Amino acid sequence: MKHRVPDSTAPLSLDSPATLPQPLRRSLVAGSLLLAAPAVWRGALAKEPLRLTPSQTEGPFYPVTLPADTDNDLLEQGSRRYQHGLPVWLDGVVLDMKGRALAGGIVEIWQCDHSGHYHHPGDGGRADADFQGFGRTEVAADGTFRFRTIRPVAYSGRTPHIHVKVKLGTRELLTTQLYVAGDPGNERDGLWRRLSAAERAALTLPYSAGADGLRARCSLVVQG
Repeated sequence: MKHRVPDSTAPLSLDSPATLPQPLRRSLVAGSLLLAAPAVWRGALAKEPLRLTPSQTEGPFYPVTLPADTDNDLLEQGSRRYQHGLPVWLDGVVLDMKGRALAGGIVEIWQCDHSGHYHHPGDGGRADADFQGFGRTEVAADGTFRFRTIRPVAYSGRTPHIHVKVKLGTRELLTTQLYVAGDPGNERDGLWRRLSAAERAALTLPYSAGADGLRARCSLVVQG
């Protein structure tokens, strides 16, 4: 049986925030506080309503049939090990607008493999069978979650991105996409370009190097 990837992680540093545009830098620093200092967002930051994470289209490749393995490690399926792409830990926190953790919620992610193919009949069945392509995990009591996956890659017409859903029971609270800070494809991507500066900041993540691969993290704010 495959073990879940651990759901906790040490605080991470932002990747050269001084080089990022000021609105993006401010949002990333705020997101860092939300993840690294629960006492802060439960106190000072929660005095004013948090801004909802912008939603984006689900896209055409949400799985028609879920894989047999749907846990939070997209790089292992039983005895299979995915050996392509750049491994990344994706950490996050899910809060409501008052800064309260969405304990018991479910986060789902799905993305293409290193060659730009999804596990979906609309993509011709060309995805690498060793890549899980879809994962889900429960939000912890403090609002945090974690996935093990690859840095997203570009494919025809799209900049690198990871699709995300947040659910609570039968309610779907958020569907959006997470982008890679500084990727040259962002400016050519129609969905990314339609976002305001504040929306881009909320959905565009820096990827920093760690001892065990790349790391990225996000803060998702939903209607509780």
